[in-house]
Amino acid sequence: MDIIHLLPDSVANQIAAGEVVQRPASVIKELLENAVDADATEIQIFLREAGRDLIQVIDNGKGMSPTDARMAFERHATSKIQEARDLFALHTMGFRGEALASIAAVAEVELHTRRQGDETGVGIEIEGSKFKRQETITCPVGANFIVRNLFYNVPARRKFLKSNATEYSNILTELQHVALANPQVGFSLTHNDVLQFQWQAGNLRQRITQIFARKLGESLLPVEMENDLLQVTGFVGTPETARKKGCLQYLFVNDRYMRHPYFHKAVATCYEGLIPNDAQPNYFIYLKVDPATIDVNIHPTKTEIKFENEPARWHILMATVKEALGRFNAVPSIDFDVEDMPEIPATQASAFSSDFSRQDTSANFPAEPRPQFDRSYDPFRAAPQVKGWQNLYDDFKKDGRTETVQTMPGSQDAAFESEVPQFVESRMSEPDDHPVLPLATTDDEEVTDRLVCLQTLNRYIVTSLPQGLLVIDQHKASVCVLFAQYIEQIAHRQGYSQQELFPEIVQIPLSETPFLEQILPELSYLGFQLDNLGGGSYAINGRPASLEGNVSLRPLLFQMIEAVKEETSDVSFSLDKRLALRLAQAQAIPSGKPMPSEAQHKLLKAFLALPQPAVTPDGHAAAVFLDNAKLDNLIK
Repeated sequence: MDIIHLLPDSVANQIAAGEVVQRPASVIKELLENAVDADATEIQIFLREAGRDLIQVIDNGKGMSPTDARMAFERHATSKIQEARDLFALHTMGFRGEALASIAAVAEVELHTRRQGDETGVGIEIEGSKFKRQETITCPVGANFIVRNLFYNVPARRKFLKSNATEYSNILTELQHVALANPQVGFSLTHNDVLQFQWQAGNLRQRITQIFARKLGESLLPVEMENDLLQVTGFVGTPETARKKGCLQYLFVNDRYMRHPYFHKAVATCYEGLIPNDAQPNYFIYLKVDPATIDVNIHPTKTEIKFENEPARWHILMATVKEALGRFNAVPSIDFDVEDMPEIPATQASAFSSDFSRQDTSANFPAEPRPQFDRSYDPFRAAPQVKGWQNLYDDFKKDGRTETVQTMPGSQDAAFESEVPQFVESRMSEPDDHPVLPLATTDDEEVTDRLVCLQTLNRYIVTSLPQGLLVIDQHKASVCVLFAQYIEQIAHRQGYSQQELFPEIVQIPLSETPFLEQILPELSYLGFQLDNLGGGSYAINGRPASLEGNVSLRPLLFQMIEAVKEETSDVSFSLDKRLALRLAQAQAIPSGKPMPSEAQHKLLKAFLALPQPAVTPDGHAAAVFLDNAKLDNLIK
């Protein structure tokens, strides 16, 4: 009996959709590219629930005839190519003829379209690859695609979509790629019946300013070069705008966004010696090449592109960027007509090493000043003082071995063991990783008030307890104390804020704003006061009262956004804990800082008052204990 058979078209389309349509952003990308290929000058986007329930894209392009509108939803039906050699003469974004068929296989789709000169248009409805109806309708010139209930017939795929903030961010990222490649096209986006933005058609610099910020547009240097092999246009950022995170790096070829690490290296090489090693420059670079010299048919997303003669184009791109930097006095002038001329670095690399080689958890961007810590400041004044801290160690064994870290019944972190990520729990199961601190035999206040501290290596604080020697890491211990403080503030919905005399204006990339909007309530509980000024601009009117005045808020805000995007192996490690941990890490006493005896004692006392002082919230050992028996064995 024969067992091989052809799959039905509906099943084949659903399988193909798994590659082409991975999330709502994939639908947006395909529909926008089709609109651009149809010579649209205005494109409107309407979303509901980050595209889960509704994606609607309306354009004023060429439109389609009734026959073309029906054929467009068939697999491998396209107007872009007719034979294989056309793949090497592409001037359109789409060409495979799979996008609409894949979308219709996993959603409920409607299309209303009319061509210029036709008196009436056509309306088509398809659900899960099944054709429902086609009728003559009245509609404007262009195309109106309505996609409802994405993945309604693939429940597993719909279930594993990310949060609305994440999916909306991915949509904005794809929209940015298309909008930056086509500044001559106007775009508007409405989400949940609220107009989010409207970008007017213009030139490239205007589009960059619309999407990001006027300040960014003013700091861009134009690049321009053309020869038989490559044409380069666009902008690069000045060295002062380089960042550790959140840099804006966009490469396009023939108006198609691409990811190309090799060409990225060409741009990054031009900034060596001008920016710190861990920083990245901003750039918006557009390449024009003969379509026959590239291959875009590598991946369904069409962002991986192969070039002929890549090394020669690499050198042309690098020389063009260097010339732009030199022309604006960012680097010494270089005569590119002289072959084999040695490159002279504009500055010594060591000029940056002293400021940027040290670990700095409170800054992400090299242009920001490194935070300085006031020794008179006491970050532990609000630390919770839990009575009976010795009871944490009831399971301490006489031989000094540890089975588990105990928590005080009834304390706010009593269930902490079940709330930390799984990788933390696995580490805690190993006795030697996080030893339990010793059981004291006297009242905690009496013990802690009589402790004598000694700082060593400007990193550790050593003290003697009745049962042995305790060593704590000052940075990790400080993280533990501040984390407990911030978690308490969030739990009580009461943050202590200090008003800013001159509010700091922070520009957030468009794709990051959904995450910031998601955590605005939690940030207010931590003490941040932010006002949305529109266009991705936020005014920071207040900062956490426990935060030192010279700590830069911009990189700290980006760390808070990164905390939202983190994926943990245990969902119980909540967003509140991630935010509190990021803020605690930014404010904690750094390793290498000398501490006076009084500050050492306050840190130790606050640390021992915590329900679980031996382990940081992210699972690192914060203290080491050597009992008297081990000490005796070591010095025999």
